[in-house]
Order: sequence, then C-alpha cells, then structure tokens
Amino acid sequence: MPTLLHLDASPLGEASVSRHLTSEFVKNWKKANPEGKVITRDLTTSGLTSLTAPLIGAFFTPKESRTPEQNQLLALSDSLVAEIKEADEYAIGAPMHNFGVPSVLKQWIDLVVRAGETFAYIDGAPQGLLKGKKAHFLLATGGVYGAGSAMESFNFVEPYLRTIFGFVGVTDTNFQTAGGAASLNYGADREAFLLPHVEAIRAKFAVN
Repeated sequence: MPTLLHLDASPLGEASVSRHLTSEFVKNWKKANPEGKVITRDLTTSGLTSLTAPLIGAFFTPKESRTPEQNQLLALSDSLVAEIKEADEYAIGAPMHNFGVPSVLKQWIDLVVRAGETFAYIDGAPQGLLKGKKAHFLLATGGVYGAGSAMESFNFVEPYLRTIFGFVGVTDTNFQTAGGAASLNYGADREAFLLPHVEAIRAKFAVN
C-alpha cells in the first residue's frame, strides 16, 4: 500500500499559500492512489522541541543502554522517524521565513536526521538510509527568488532541503514554489494567484 507523509509548516492556517498547495497535492494523490494511506502532521501543533544536550546524548546512547528518561526524551523523535520511514512519498508545505525554512520545519529535520536511523556512517562515509523515496516540496515565498531572478542568491530554502534530504538518501525531489505571495497582502486576487500552481499540480498527476 503506497503511503504519503503530508507535512505542513506554515503558521498562517487557512490563509497559508503552502497549505493550499499541499491540500491540492494530497487530494490529487488520493485520487491517483485510492488504496493509499496518508499520514498528516501539522508541524505547528506537534509540540516539536529544539535539540538539547540530554536529547543529543540520548540519540547517541545504544538502545539497550538508554535510561527510562532517555526513552521518554526520544519518544517524539522516534514517532517522527517511524513516519518518515513508513512513507514512500513526502508532500511538504512550507513558507520561506527570513530566506530559510520555518523554525518548526528545522526542528522536525533535527529530530528525524539521526545516525543509525535515517543515515549511517559506512566505512567512514555517510550513507542515507531512506532510499527509493520521493519528496515533493510545495513552497511559498513573499518575493520572487527563482532561478535567474535578482534575489536568487537569497534563496536558502531549496538548496538546504535538497541537501538535507539527499543526505538521508532521498534524491528524487521536486519543488513547486509560489513566488511573490506578498502581493496577496496588497490586494492581489488570491484565486488568480493560486490558479497556475493548482493547475501545475493537477497536470503532474494527469501525466503520471
């Protein structure tokens, strides 16, 4: 049974452009995979935590040697790792915040990129353990940061996500970015702004 992990990182709720795009993606994915399973996680309400010394210590303590306190510290991370391992595909929605990923998405990444779980060092070199999976990134940016734009060098979102997912073995990635979303704050028509991005998602599934 194909499984999709659907993540949202925008704090804007119904006003979020990236959430609109992930919703459209998931709807089309379900149509294409009627027997499939969708795991949905809203990162803004998941109680994610930043890395701490005790948590890092628990990461690097062998399972058989962990204390009950360490197992408790690892409970959320273990659940997140189980989800990313179970899924065959990921649909990840996120806005650009200060030229990078939102803090909750970075927290999630820090909790799932774990030695021995999603990557391992083999003969001294890191090897990703999430082979054969596919990641779809549905992004929203206030300005325009695409290839060839004047602000392209300010875009740290796509390079970072491509690098970190590649590190854990997910090299089949694609990005769809709704650039210029700040125009919606100044009276631009939301439906007209979203339409080409929605159509692009639908076209992708029509081809596949």
